[in-house]
Amino acid sequence: MISPKAEIDPKAKIGKNVTIYPFAYIEGDVEIGDDCVIYPYVSILNGTKMGRGNKVYQNTVLGAEPQDFNYTGDETELIIGDENIFRENVVINRATFKGGQTVIGNRNFFMEGVHVSHDTKIHDGCVFGYGTKIAGDCIIYDYVIFSSSVIANPGARVGKGAMIQSGCRFSKDVPPYIVATDNPVRYGGVNTLILTNHDVTEKVQAHIANAYRLIFHGQTSVFDAVIQVEEQVPPGKEINTIVEFIRGTKLGIISKI
Repeated sequence: MISPKAEIDPKAKIGKNVTIYPFAYIEGDVEIGDDCVIYPYVSILNGTKMGRGNKVYQNTVLGAEPQDFNYTGDETELIIGDENIFRENVVINRATFKGGQTVIGNRNFFMEGVHVSHDTKIHDGCVFGYGTKIAGDCIIYDYVIFSSSVIANPGARVGKGAMIQSGCRFSKDVPPYIVATDNPVRYGGVNTLILTNHDVTEKVQAHIANAYRLIFHGQTSVFDAVIQVEEQVPPGKEINTIVEFIRGTKLGIISKI
């Protein structure tokens, strides 16, 4: 299952039932879990630790040195979970400072040309469309969908179940369960599709819509609107997620306009 034409450092740890095609390049401080498939011309570099069942397509680079002027050669890591798909020409950078980690969770799909920069944390079940670029120190929560050519600027967070439409660029946080649209980026409504697909009832979806009506269309500050949400909207898992996310913002959230 491992081609003799692949260049693999003997110190690399390769799991069971791994397929490695010709001309793949794997450095020594690398771990590849069981049942992974590594296609030709893939580079997996020092500091990369990969779980099971991942597929890595041609010309992808995992564990690339960070494109950060603060990087001075420290030993850092890229940690990848299980069952991710990295299509052609994806680049994932490891972290900048010693002990740091770039983290990819489980069952994410990275389409052609996606770039994820240093120290970014991506949770589970996300989709990243063609040519999407995610800058350093971002946090992407579960089940987020990026359409093609999206640009996330440094430090931005995207809440659970949000969708970013094609071509959007954002420097502020995108709250959970919404659609972000246009440039300048703005709130484009509740992401009812993802909520329905995750068995969130129409009643709870209505509560979410009411919460965002207060947050994006109220006549108060965002943080006062969050208090109104707690007072006026029936509590629940999704509402709690919205409140906690917005209270945790450092950059502010995207605009309603």
